[in-house]
Amino acid sequence: MGEAAIQTIVEAIHSSPTQAVVYVTGGASQALGWLMSVPGASNTLLEAVVPYSMISMVQLLGRVPSQHCNQAMANKMALLAYNRALKLSKPGYPVLGVGLTGALASSRPKRGDHRFFLSIRASDQSLETSVTLTKNLRSREEEDKVASCVLIQAMAKACKVSGTIDCGLTKSDVLDESETRFSEEQQLEQFIAGQLCSKIYPFSRETYGLDQDRKIILSGSFNPLHEGHLSLLEAAKSLCQGRGYPCFEISAVNADKPPLSISQIKDRVKQFEAVGKTVILSNQPYFYQKAELFPGSSFVIGADTAARLVNPKYYDGSKKRMLEILGGCKQTGCNFLVGGRTVAGVFKVLEDLDIAEEIIDMFISIPEEMFKMDISSTEIRKHQRIKQ
Repeated sequence: MGEAAIQTIVEAIHSSPTQAVVYVTGGASQALGWLMSVPGASNTLLEAVVPYSMISMVQLLGRVPSQHCNQAMANKMALLAYNRALKLSKPGYPVLGVGLTGALASSRPKRGDHRFFLSIRASDQSLETSVTLTKNLRSREEEDKVASCVLIQAMAKACKVSGTIDCGLTKSDVLDESETRFSEEQQLEQFIAGQLCSKIYPFSRETYGLDQDRKIILSGSFNPLHEGHLSLLEAAKSLCQGRGYPCFEISAVNADKPPLSISQIKDRVKQFEAVGKTVILSNQPYFYQKAELFPGSSFVIGADTAARLVNPKYYDGSKKRMLEILGGCKQTGCNFLVGGRTVAGVFKVLEDLDIAEEIIDMFISIPEEMFKMDISSTEIRKHQRIKQ
């Protein structure tokens, strides 16, 4: 377990495009130090959390765990970390969720085994590792180092980094490793079941340099995707002067329509592959939920959507409730870029809307000279049916 070998493999992890959220409890604390002490840590590590107390673990899981140290717990932690990484990562970058739970040597002798469980979740695979350590062979620090090395080695494998380190395991230790691959169909099934909060299809071939952490998102059903959608997002990108990653977002769950099927999702996603544009699949139909899922984003909307967004009618008639919900969106760092749209036969822009003073700064107008195109997906579908 040489320090030079550890540093070399951590450097290789940081040189890969993969970004990760790491949750560990009961062991592998040294792995966090290694990840953060080697230059380039910000390329990889989005967040590291050590939920050590019972209250901290309950808040992470959303429930009281029946057991603290088993493979199911590590898997749950890894899935939570993966979903968190999806929220924090740059669009198009591969992400990992890492979960480790351990029961290592402590100040009082343990009646049970000294062991730890590791799980790493990626978009298309899950890696599981369990290790039972020989009792009374190592100190707590030495056991923690073994767990840390196993975690770093597994991260390297998930990042497709070559190279190995000596994890310090002996013949009397018991190591069990397994790998599960997920097909595209299985990933979508997990998404529809609510296990995954979003799925990114990074079809864009463009690069954006100044502020990739920020997203410029045009949400819709895209049934079908048309030139108006593409032009509106392009205008929003120009308004932001290149600061942000422009992408589309499809919500598989709609507030007033049935959820999309797997075949419908595939068909709509194909449209974006054909034009080389990144699309994010989410299961959040409301903008306040999207703001929590994509903090710091700019949402691109039409004036008709903006009019509904600020209308108390859609908040049980309560202006107070409307301000609370949109104020919550504001606290996440999100705002709205508003393009002109025909409403009741009249072309409306942001300036035509009555928006409360408390939230007016969340709305930014896309000038009419930058975008004035009002193509309706509904009209396109009508024409398609007539032709058929």
